[in-house]
Amino acid sequence: MIEYTVSVTARPEKGIVVVGTAHVSKKSINEVNETIEREHPDIVAIELCQGRYEALVGKQEAKEIPVRELLSADKFHHFLIHWLLSYVQKKIGADMGVKPGAEMLAAIEKSKQIGARIALVDRDIQITLQRLWSGMTLFEKAKITFAIAAAGLGFGGTKEIDINTVTDADVVTQLVEELRKYAPSAAKVLIDERDAYIARNLLDISHDGHVVAVVGAGHRAGIQKYLEHPETLPAFSSLTTLPKKRFSILKAATILIIVTAIFMLAAMILYGQISLATMLTAIAYLFITQGILSAAGVIIARGHPLSVLTALSLAWFGFIHPFLAVGWLAGLVEAYFRPPTHDDFTRLTEASNLKELMNNKLFRIILVAALANIGSMVGTFVAIPLMVHYLGIPDPLGIIKIALENVLKLV
Repeated sequence: MIEYTVSVTARPEKGIVVVGTAHVSKKSINEVNETIEREHPDIVAIELCQGRYEALVGKQEAKEIPVRELLSADKFHHFLIHWLLSYVQKKIGADMGVKPGAEMLAAIEKSKQIGARIALVDRDIQITLQRLWSGMTLFEKAKITFAIAAAGLGFGGTKEIDINTVTDADVVTQLVEELRKYAPSAAKVLIDERDAYIARNLLDISHDGHVVAVVGAGHRAGIQKYLEHPETLPAFSSLTTLPKKRFSILKAATILIIVTAIFMLAAMILYGQISLATMLTAIAYLFITQGILSAAGVIIARGHPLSVLTALSLAWFGFIHPFLAVGWLAGLVEAYFRPPTHDDFTRLTEASNLKELMNNKLFRIILVAALANIGSMVGTFVAIPLMVHYLGIPDPLGIIKIALENVLKLV
């Protein structure tokens, strides 16, 4: 067990005992119970926000998000990451024979038995997810999403991890450093910011009595640093401010490429290098390839026939209007003909295998939207070389380079 004690006032009985736990470990449950019984604190602080607390103790009904809202870019990403994390944690817990969050439930139950007050000291999960997604680079987003999805599908070998060593200091340090190397922006939001947020809350409530704080082992060292040196805590507003929506570089690059391609093709027609009929045929190759591969994605997701038809017929629209993804349209059609029920929302994280997931209408809507977009994107990359070959363009990269240089000169 990782345990750390600090006295924050002249009275030693008003200290803070920080217990680092693994969220899916029977050993951690026993250690939490033993620590609370030994310390008999006035306050038991747990690494939960109000929403996660209510969900854990069963006071919160699964919130149904309107499908139109869910399929919007920001909500979709936040929901997907949150669901994947919950699913992976549940899967590891099932392997270990422990319900995820069981040590938090143990802390809650034990605090009630001794008459201690419960304090929720973690940042709201929605703020964390929004700051996480906006703070990561495109490469980090792809790596994190694929890594979590792979873990959920059973790749990577969760059983190779000795869960009882996860709370050992050296192991924790190694795991945290691996995350920093893998996705530094994610580590900053998920670990560093929450360390500061939790430490500030612990210092605030410690003036009301002796505190036992139950937190994930990965937070223990960071919290300890801030408790020892509270003057280093960042401003509270810097940890809670929601990121402003910004015009991403990817969207700007997409628009620039589309505009450049249109001007390049128009110039080729204008100067008689190719005929209009030839150009239209080449564009048809692009749209047909996008449509076929996008529709194939929906078929793989076992989407409704009209969802397949939507992807087939409208995938090309994403090339003309880069902010309107075909997956959003196909997902809406899927939701219209196969609307998710309340049970689909509540049972999404309870599925234990792919078959159960595929029978969940909400999951199928998400999968339809995702695979339709992926198919359309792959179709674009497949079709463009075919177009270049068909049109007989000798040096397409050179033409694009010149066009970009001219655009930059104008800017």
